[in-house]
Amino acid sequence: MNQDGSILSVRDLDIRFELRGQSLHAIRGVSLEVQPGESLAIVGESGSGKSVFVKSFMGLLDQNGSIQAGEILYNGQDLAKFTTEKQWLTIRGREIAMVLQDPMTSLNPLKTIGAQIQEAITLHRGLKGPQARQATLEILSDVGIDQPEKRYKQYPHEFSGGMRQRVVIAIAVACRPKILICDEPTTALDVTIQAQILELIKAMQKKYNLTTIYITHDLGPGTPTPGPSSPPCPSWG
Repeated sequence: MNQDGSILSVRDLDIRFELRGQSLHAIRGVSLEVQPGESLAIVGESGSGKSVFVKSFMGLLDQNGSIQAGEILYNGQDLAKFTTEKQWLTIRGREIAMVLQDPMTSLNPLKTIGAQIQEAITLHRGLKGPQARQATLEILSDVGIDQPEKRYKQYPHEFSGGMRQRVVIAIAVACRPKILICDEPTTALDVTIQAQILELIKAMQKKYNLTTIYITHDLGPGTPTPGPSSPPCPSWG
């Protein structure tokens, strides 16, 4: 936890991309604070830099992108000063995890669902063999996937879009992160499935004591509603 009591504090963050010999200023002086257990929504139009902003928390900027100024304070560490992949591996997945909007691009079509979840559990929690398998079956059940023993052996193409998104959430939560970033997690889903996924994320937040950050461009009925102490972050261009 940071000195001000927040779990994540971003101060005056500036991010630039070098593109065809020009410097593109993508993020200009953006700040936010998130308290433990809160839900925060970052709202802005497509292309406004929302995803770039949160990817900087996990060292996932493209190679031509860099943080030019500002701080990203997490548990007293300034993540903006991280320079190596080894440093980021102590944070990515283990402390801060992300659910992306398109589950098909998040899952490996050549690996079974069970193998992909178990891989995350082994990497971030150190469980192996029968213990890792059992933990995988438990998280599949937690995210509402019936017959986990059967589903464990299946491949992504055998799942519906909503089920694949549940698997992506399972992979993220299986790492036991402190912060879960949900980047447009319902965009590719039918309206009825969107509500189910949002309810699932809320249930996971409660069960695993997560702090959640939602990214969205949609202020419609399907938009996640932060708690009363967590107003949405204003959009920026």
